[in-house]
Amino acid sequence: MPKRFWQWIALAVVVIVIDQASKHAIEAAFSYGDVSPIIPGFFNLTLAYNPGAAFSFLADAGGWQRHFFTVLALGVSVFIVLTLRKHYTQTLFSLALALIMGGAIGNVIDRVLFGHVIDFIQVYYRTWYYPAFNIADSAICVGAALMVWDNFRKKDSA
Repeated sequence: MPKRFWQWIALAVVVIVIDQASKHAIEAAFSYGDVSPIIPGFFNLTLAYNPGAAFSFLADAGGWQRHFFTVLALGVSVFIVLTLRKHYTQTLFSLALALIMGGAIGNVIDRVLFGHVIDFIQVYYRTWYYPAFNIADSAICVGAALMVWDNFRKKDSA
């Protein structure tokens, strides 16, 4: 495989490493439920566990969701690798795929090791709180946004 393909894989690995390092640092510094204001009125660090999917979707589903989301993320990652092999020269598209894959695998590691995903970033305003999330979730969201942007960009040039 060409060097450029491996650069996208390396980016996914960097996302995984940063995600896991940040989660381990938070777990070492916080007890479950602890909250530390970083920007008062807007941003906290906290330690939360999410047994479900994004925004605690299916968190109370009885445990099957752990295996489902693990298999889904691994399947998506295999699909992404196969897609990257064909499209590694498309910079924005490949960047999106690498971020999504790194984030998906980062959360899979948590599900396999702990049975839940470790979340620690909490954004809020007054009494409104966005669900806690992590670096992997952020990478997935940024990757998805880049993929949408890339799709619109391609339609505009067609």
